Amino acid sequence: MANLAVTYQNTGKYSEAEKLEMHVMNKRKELLGSDHPDTLLSMANLAVTYQNLGKYSEAEILGTQVMDKQNKLLGPDHPLTLRGMTNLASVYRHVGKYLEAQILEVQVVDRLKKLLGQDHPDTLLSMANLADTYRNLRKYSEAETLGAQVMGKRKQLLGLDHPDTLLSMGNLAVIYQNLGKYSEAEPLEIEVMDKRKKILGPDHPLTLLSMANLASTYRNLGRYPEAETLNIQVMDERKKLLGPDHPATLHIMHNLALTCVYLQKDSKAQALLTHVVEKRMEKLGLNHNLTQDSIQALIMYHIMRKIVAGKGDQLGDLSTVAKPGIVDVIKKKVTESP
Repeated sequence: MANLAVTYQNTGKYSEAEKLEMHVMNKRKELLGSDHPDTLLSMANLAVTYQNLGKYSEAEILGTQVMDKQNKLLGPDHPLTLRGMTNLASVYRHVGKYLEAQILEVQVVDRLKKLLGQDHPDTLLSMANLADTYRNLRKYSEAETLGAQVMGKRKQLLGLDHPDTLLSMGNLAVIYQNLGKYSEAEPLEIEVMDKRKKILGPDHPLTLLSMANLASTYRNLGRYPEAETLNIQVMDERKKLLGPDHPATLHIMHNLALTCVYLQKDSKAQALLTHVVEKRMEKLGLNHNLTQDSIQALIMYHIMRKIVAGKGDQLGDLSTVAKPGIVDVIKKKVTESP
């Protein structure tokens, strides 16, 4: 049963995995006790599934329990302890706790280099995770250096088509995007997307992620129709696979809205951005980086530009689709805008 849950995880069937993993965890707690290694493993697997489902609060609580227990029972250098730290750091990244993630990931990288060596797959994974955290902290130079090291090593050790190699290629392409190196990002993203479609299938979450990243590059290169086509494909698939309010679905809706702004599809941009702002405020809070990004994007939308230009109060239009609290937040933001 546990093996079947892992299969569900690997194929992106997270809801099915959650049901099985919950059953396995409860049975192991009952038969083996809450501190048994097998019980902790099932808790760790369920925490990863929670993260994949966007249930970050549940993932953080369970992941913290697992890490603390493993550290106490197995010691700070045990592989399972380090994996627990890695998983918890990943949750921290998803909820915007990047400094907390960095603290854990630096420890993991240092310990794995000493225990396993610089070229071990687990060491490379920890370096890739730290590079992503650096990117989120806007430490782009450090992120690029580390990301390029990981990609080079994985190509050499694992081959060009290995999932980990493709992951590091995709991650480096995102760093290139952040650095404005769109011409370098595009060929990496196309290669990753094409190989994932062939290896994983067109509907796999990782395939959709590579399509979404390529769409962002197209938008930044001014190729808006191509960006729109990819964004719509990804959004539709994520709605079916993950639901309309999953963080990954909201992310692609945000990106599609930005593309619609450039294509002057104003009503569609407004509806998408308003929905994303509402859901991100609800799930992440007002001060989360992603919520702030969507609020700023909504301000950029042409109704907000009219307000900033002093052409009257256009919030009546927005109030027909937004909750009152959203309008108040945007009014305050517009007032603060230069």
